[in-house]
Amino acid sequence: MNKSYAQPGKQKLAEAIEAVAYPMRDSDDLGPLLDRIGDAKIVLLGEASHGTHEYYTWRSRISKRLIEEKGFSFIAVEGDWPDCYRINRFVKSYPDAGATAQEVLNAFNRWPTWMWANWEVVELAEWLRKHNRTLPRGRQAGFYGLDMYSLWESLEAIIEYLEKVDPHTLEVAQKAFMCFEPYSEGGGHTYAESAWLVPDSCQTEVIELLQEIRDKIAQYNTDPEAVFNVEQNALVAVNAEQYYRTMIAGGPHSWNIRDRHMTDTLNALLTFHGEDAKAIVWEHNTHIGDARATDMARAGMVNVGMLVREQYPKEEVVAVGFGSYEGNVVAGRRWGDVMKVIHMPPAIEGSWEEMLHHIEPADKLVIMNQISMPELERMPIPHRAIGVVYNPETEKQGNYVPTLLPLRYDAFMFFDKTAALNPLHISTDPLQMPETFPFGL
Repeated sequence: MNKSYAQPGKQKLAEAIEAVAYPMRDSDDLGPLLDRIGDAKIVLLGEASHGTHEYYTWRSRISKRLIEEKGFSFIAVEGDWPDCYRINRFVKSYPDAGATAQEVLNAFNRWPTWMWANWEVVELAEWLRKHNRTLPRGRQAGFYGLDMYSLWESLEAIIEYLEKVDPHTLEVAQKAFMCFEPYSEGGGHTYAESAWLVPDSCQTEVIELLQEIRDKIAQYNTDPEAVFNVEQNALVAVNAEQYYRTMIAGGPHSWNIRDRHMTDTLNALLTFHGEDAKAIVWEHNTHIGDARATDMARAGMVNVGMLVREQYPKEEVVAVGFGSYEGNVVAGRRWGDVMKVIHMPPAIEGSWEEMLHHIEPADKLVIMNQISMPELERMPIPHRAIGVVYNPETEKQGNYVPTLLPLRYDAFMFFDKTAALNPLHISTDPLQMPETFPFGL
């Protein structure tokens, strides 16, 4: 250990973690984590930022092993349903789904584009497509989005589908789209401001559309996944409308609508894939880590990690948090800003990341139930969280969450020094491709 702490409790904690930490060098070192996952039905894989290379590559490594060795059915991510459904069609080699993952992901144009339009996800999508080629359609691993920001895109996808199968319900969809059309240029914020000032919203139109689709869905004779897709897009429209309508009021309500939607979508995907389905979820730590182990719950907020733990037996859910000590990250300085590679300074003193660095400045895995220190569950310690907007000059004031780590996650993956994600939407020197590329792309 590189450091002794003045506080006896912190010194004891550091020693307890050091005694059980596993080194993390490559995929072969994931054995202890896969043992901890066991026969779990849902594996939640977090990230402490939306722009860190190692978080994406290690989640890919874990996901590949879960799919190959434990038969997991799909990956569900913190991304929009219509965009991610295009990836799903690509990895399952549907007709006209795109020739390459790069082509499909280049179409992601909603800020922050880098979250999914990046070389790390290109590599994963190509791997999934190759893996799926040897399997029948019903056993192929899918890729889906859990989020609900795609109100207009979801309505457009519904209209495109109904034009082919249901002219009557198409009129209902067009009516809903026309209601939202005046706000399309300004997006959800414009609709939210309008709905706040003038309560005559588009809520009735999207609820009517969802009900009409559900009433007719048994009559649609296209492939089952296309039918599931149109129903999910209708649900996105309903929940996105509600989310935007409550956003201006502030407080936890709009956050809770979003995380409940993502949980409901996850449950719908598990149901669609059958009784033995297993799910891998990629989302930020603030979504997959149990809200009750932070100050989120006291503020009235729920999240995916908390909800699935309440809905499924304890042994069926495993949450894996991620974090790092220092490095570079892709983010914007403000919402909608041009993406930048921003230096992430060393973690603040007394944080989980600083403690793990000073135990040994190396990547490591910690399985929480192996730590012999029960009082740790009563010791909230700052834990870094970076979003798509990041200003390191003020991170001490806003980027650390008091966290009971063993209650928030079942395992934690720590990376001492991390690199920035590799976005697609910039020129890339082919000689400087990330090391994630075995396909010569």
